[in-house]
Amino acid sequence: MATVLITGCSSGFGLASALAFARNGDRVYASMRDTVKAGPLQRAAEQEGLKINILTLDVTQPATFKGVVKEIVEEAGRIDVLVNNAGILRVGAFEDLTERAIRDVMETNFFGPMLLTRQVLPYMREQNGGYIIMISSLSGVAGLSGDVIYTGSKFALEGATEALRHEVDRWDIKVALVQAALYETNIFAPNLPAESILPADYPAESPYKTLVETKLEGLRSKIPDALDPAIVGDLLVKIAGSDGSQLRWPADELSEMVLGALSGKSDKDRDNFLRGAAGTDWWSEGKNGPDD
Repeated sequence: MATVLITGCSSGFGLASALAFARNGDRVYASMRDTVKAGPLQRAAEQEGLKINILTLDVTQPATFKGVVKEIVEEAGRIDVLVNNAGILRVGAFEDLTERAIRDVMETNFFGPMLLTRQVLPYMREQNGGYIIMISSLSGVAGLSGDVIYTGSKFALEGATEALRHEVDRWDIKVALVQAALYETNIFAPNLPAESILPADYPAESPYKTLVETKLEGLRSKIPDALDPAIVGDLLVKIAGSDGSQLRWPADELSEMVLGALSGKSDKDRDNFLRGAAGTDWWSEGKNGPDD
């Protein structure tokens, strides 16, 4: 039985992975910023007769990490698996985003997981083993317009994780990245208000308005076909039981296709592929819309 700490468990991948590890017989510590939102996880666990420990952990408050990790180790004796899942998305052209929004994304998606990992590493070194799993994204390997800061946070996470892998392998600490396409999670909710095309606080006179509107309309159209987060939850259990030789784990067919298509391409071919996949050729060509 492994001891597993997971962040961002109020919904989506975090909730699904907490259930998946608990079904596997592991001791699960499911953390979230606000435990008032723990209801869906608690109800799902009760329905299946699963034991899950729910605790408060805000990944933007690194001063609290040491105490949380110490408490888990004192209770369970060790931490075998850390799943850094918590993340946020702020859709919009980079020029339009506030500095606060940019920093919030980086704090949550990059500094949070890296600094939490830093607190867990001494215990994993002492026990001579462990698994650190970072939830990345296709945005961690493919940069698209309207997605600059989220992409930046995931590229940073991917690079740091790949480098970390070579620092900690001597203690049998394994590291993995998960790339996922579009899943039915709450990460899109703040960016897709029902009452308008653009988020409520988006600059009305933005020169990028048509680009961002088109991106959000496209995202809305894909939501009904979003995949079940349980797919990623089950994948995480599989990764935690693997030998650590694989760093990047595509979670679905689209992720596998994109990773394969980008491998070995020139910058020109890569740009053409990404613009075609995103449907933004019209923007780069100076047109007013995709049908112009």
